[in-house]
Amino acid sequence: QVQLVETGGGLVQPGGSLTLSCAGSGFTFGKYAMSWYRHPPGKERELVAISRISGWTNYADSVKGRFTISRDNAKSTVSLQMNSLKPEDTAVYYCNANWLKFDYWGQGTQVTVSS
Repeated sequence: QVQLVETGGGLVQPGGSLTLSCAGSGFTFGKYAMSWYRHPPGKERELVAISRISGWTNYADSVKGRFTISRDNAKSTVSLQMNSLKPEDTAVYYCNANWLKFDYWGQGTQVTVSS
């Protein structure tokens, strides 16, 4: 059974930092592109960061220089280090694994940036 479990969400003040983690199981983690998406309230879901198996990473313009995605294939985990958080980063964050026709999602974790 495929599972993606996100942890690390919570409430943080503007300017603060938070690290999200996603643990995968039930699939060959190293074959998959791993991504973080977010769904802000009242907006569409958007891609935040992606890590391909080649090591290539890419980020949404809104988070470049503030967020860092990293993966550990040996542990089947992917993390999102978020620094200098802004209120507009408030969203439910989802972990995604994608390879060919296979596409898996975690249950999401809430991140709220507020004073």
